[in-house]
Amino acid sequence: MLSRLKNIIFGGKLDPFDPKMRHSLALVAFLAWIGIGADGLSSSVYGPEEAYNALGGASALSPFLAIATALTVLVISLGYNQVIELFPSGGGGYKVASTLIGKYSGLVSGSALLIDYVLTITISVAACTDAVWSLAGGEAEYLKIYVSTVLIAFLLTLNIRGVREPIIILAPIFLGFLITHLALIVYGVASHAEGLPDLIPNAVEAYEGLETDLGIFGALALILKAYSLSAGTYTGIEAVSNNVHILAEPRVKTGKLTMLYMAVSLSVAAAGVTILYQLWTPDGNAPGMTLNATAFKSILDEVFGAGGASGFALAVVLLLEGLLLIVAANAGFLGGPAVLANMAADRWAPHAFSQLSTRLVTQNGILVMGAVATAVLWMTGGDVSLLVVLYSVNVFITFTLSLLGLVKFWILNPGYREGWKRRLILSLTGFILCASILVIMVIEKFEEGAWATIVATGAVVFMFAAIRRHYERVSEKLATSDRLLAESVQGRASEDAPVILPDPKDRVAVILVGRSLGAGIHELLTVTRLYPGVFQSFIFVSVGEVDTECFKAEESLNKLCTEVRTNLSMLVNYCRSRNLGADYVEDYGVDPVEKLADACIGLKEKYPNAIFFSTQLVFDRDSAILRMLHNQTSVALQSKLHLKGLPMMVLPMRV
Repeated sequence: MLSRLKNIIFGGKLDPFDPKMRHSLALVAFLAWIGIGADGLSSSVYGPEEAYNALGGASALSPFLAIATALTVLVISLGYNQVIELFPSGGGGYKVASTLIGKYSGLVSGSALLIDYVLTITISVAACTDAVWSLAGGEAEYLKIYVSTVLIAFLLTLNIRGVREPIIILAPIFLGFLITHLALIVYGVASHAEGLPDLIPNAVEAYEGLETDLGIFGALALILKAYSLSAGTYTGIEAVSNNVHILAEPRVKTGKLTMLYMAVSLSVAAAGVTILYQLWTPDGNAPGMTLNATAFKSILDEVFGAGGASGFALAVVLLLEGLLLIVAANAGFLGGPAVLANMAADRWAPHAFSQLSTRLVTQNGILVMGAVATAVLWMTGGDVSLLVVLYSVNVFITFTLSLLGLVKFWILNPGYREGWKRRLILSLTGFILCASILVIMVIEKFEEGAWATIVATGAVVFMFAAIRRHYERVSEKLATSDRLLAESVQGRASEDAPVILPDPKDRVAVILVGRSLGAGIHELLTVTRLYPGVFQSFIFVSVGEVDTECFKAEESLNKLCTEVRTNLSMLVNYCRSRNLGADYVEDYGVDPVEKLADACIGLKEKYPNAIFFSTQLVFDRDSAILRMLHNQTSVALQSKLHLKGLPMMVLPMRV
C-alpha cells in the first residue's frame, strides 16, 4: 500500500536508457517559456512597483523608467542568446564564468545563482500571497506565511515527479495571466491615449524640477536608484541558458526562441504596467493593496462600473497574478538543482547533488531548494521589499560575470564567429549596464538587506571552496594509488589469456568495483592476500551510475559504458593470466545500491559458495560531513545484503 501511494504521489520509475525518454522529458519552446520564462514574466507583478515607489514625488519620470527597463531586458536577453550558442548543454552563468573567466569566478557565479533560485521560490510565493491578500484588503495577514509554506511543499512534490508534470499542470495559469494582463495594459493605455503625448514632456519637466531642487547629481542619483531597483524585473533571463539541456532539439534554436518569447512578454508587461501606474494611480496604491491591484481596479471599475462585476474581474486577475507567481517559483525548482548538479560534477558540491532519482530528476537538489526556501521565508517573514533586494543583488552578480566572460571571449577569439564585433559591443554594453546596476544597488540598499545577501553568498562560496579542496586532496591520493596499482596489474594482465569461466561449484569471490580502477585492484589484491588460495574464481561487478552529466547526452552514456567495461576487462584479464576463473557483470542505473543488490542476489543463486567484497574509503578523522561527501554505497549495500542472508565484507581503503 505504501509503495502504491508513493507511486501515485511521486510517480513510477523511468528508464534512463530508453531512447524515447530523453525526448519525452524535453521541453519545446512554448512549454519552456511557461516553465522557465514565467520567472521573468511574473517579476512584472513586483519589480515595476519597487522601482516606481523609489521615484517618490518624481513619479512623472516613470516613462523614462519604462523605456530603460524594456531596453535593458532586450540587451541582457541578446547577450544570453550568445550564452545559449556557446554552451548548448546548459549551465548558464556558472558555465560561462567557469570556462571563460576562471574556476573561482564560476564558483562565485554558481553560488550567487543558487541563492538566486532559492529566493526565486521564496519571493514568488510571498508575492503570490501578497497579490491574493489584496482582495481581502490586508485582513488576516498572519496566515500568509503558512499558506506560502504549503505552496512550497506543493511545488516540491510536483518537481520530484519530473520536469514536464508541473509545467503542463500550470500552463493554463500562465496563459490566463498573459491574456488578462495584456488586455488590461492595452485597454488601460488606449483609453487614456489622450494623455500619452504629455508623458515625455511631463517627464522632462519633472527632471528639470528635480535637477533644480537636488542638483544634477542628486537628480541622476534618484533616477539611477529607481532604475537599479527595477532589477527585480530582469530576473528569469538567466534561467533559459541554465536549462538548455532540458530543451527539445535543436536545443540552441529552441533556447533562442524561448528567450525571444520571454524578452518580448517581459518588456511589454513591465513597461506597460509602469505606464499604467502613471495613467491610473496618481495617488499611489490603496491601503492593503499593491500598485498593480490599485491600477487594475481603476481600469475594471471604468469598464464594468464600480460593483460586483468589477470586483469579480479584479479577483480573477489578482488570483491569476498570484498563481503565475507559483509557476515562477517552479523555475527555482528547475534551475537551482541544475546549477547544484553542475557544481557537484565539478566537485564544488557533494556528489549526491548530481545523482538522479528513479524519476530522472535531481531529487536531492529539489529537497534542499525547498528546505532552504522555506527557511528564508520564515527568516524574512515573507517581506517582498526585502526579498527583492536580496534577490536582485545575486541576479546581477551572475549577469555581470556572464557578460564579462562574453566580452573576454570575443576579445580573445575575434574570428570565432561572423559578426563578432557586433556581439562584442552588445556584450560590453550589457556588462556596463549590469555592473552599474549592481554597484548602485549594493550602495543604495546596503543597510536595507544587500549586506545580508553578500554575506550569504560569501558563506556559500567559502563552503564550496572547502569541499573542492577536500575532493582535490582525495583525488590526488587516489590518482597516485590508481596509477601505481594499475601499472602493477596491467603488466601481468593479458587480453590473450585463456578464457577460464568460474565454476558454480567453486568458492567464488564477488568483488564489487566502483569507478576507480585503483580501488578495484586494491580490493582484488587485498582479498588474495587475506585469503591465499581460498578462492578459485573471481567475478567483478560494476554498476555505472547515470547521473545528470551522463543523462544530458547519449554520447555521455556511451562513454560511461566504455569506462565501466574497460576497467572490468582489465581485472578479468589479470585473473585469467594467473589461471584463475574470472568473469564480470555490468549494469547501469540511477540507483547503484539497488542494481548491485539485484546483481548479487542473482549471482548467489548461480554460485552458492560466493562471498561478496566491497571497499570503502576511510579517513583519519571520520565525521558526518565526510560521510556526506563520499558515497556510502558499500555500507548501504552491506546492510541490504545482510538482510537477505548474503555474506559481504567491506574492506577499508585508507586515504
